[in-house]
Amino acid sequence: MGNKALDYTALTLGIIGAINWGLIGFFNFNLVSFLFGSMTWISRIVYALVGLCGLYLISFYGRSASRE
Repeated sequence: MGNKALDYTALTLGIIGAINWGLIGFFNFNLVSFLFGSMTWISRIVYALVGLCGLYLISFYGRSASRE
């Protein structure tokens, strides 16, 4: 059993990152830059956290395979 709070937090940040990339792709609108400024320290933290959560979410593949 994994840590469900960490799983849900990582999934939420991963979804936020996916929505941001969708907005960039479809409308050329960067939500993180709009909210926090272009490459300010807080926007860099947001990008770093989304990236780390994406790496963590790779472990979902291994966990789902072990359940079967």
